[in-house]
Amino acid sequence: MSLRQVLSDLGAGVLEMANTRLELLSLEAAQARQLLFRLAGLAVAAALCLFMALLVASLAIVLYFWPTEYRNLALALLALAYAVIGLALLWRLRMIMLHGAAPFEATCEVLKADARSLREPHRPPQPDPDPDPDPVPDLPEGRHEGT
Repeated sequence: MSLRQVLSDLGAGVLEMANTRLELLSLEAAQARQLLFRLAGLAVAAALCLFMALLVASLAIVLYFWPTEYRNLALALLALAYAVIGLALLWRLRMIMLHGAAPFEATCEVLKADARSLREPHRPPQPDPDPDPDPVPDLPEGRHEGT
């Protein structure tokens, strides 16, 4: 085999490997984009519905307490409840952003494995040694051949 053939085969292998990795990257990008749009749409719809429900409930509470002397307390408690809920949601969002899965995680793992395999010297695969080369099974204890 000539040096030119070896280099040609090596180049073809590298290009094939790069093509496979780029296909994986594009697949993961498409999945991430699709998930992002789906989550954004659901989040906007849910936020709109919850906002409307919260608005109506707040208005009902304020109207209930308006003729009494507790109207200011009711408004303050509503504002405090909204602030606590908002802070809890912001904390949850922060935890998701900090501890969520990294985008393109599979592509990164494959590329790291490729880099490790390129750094190590190539070893041809070794056949597994047969643990029991004797094809004849052992006879049970107490039985002898010819008796």
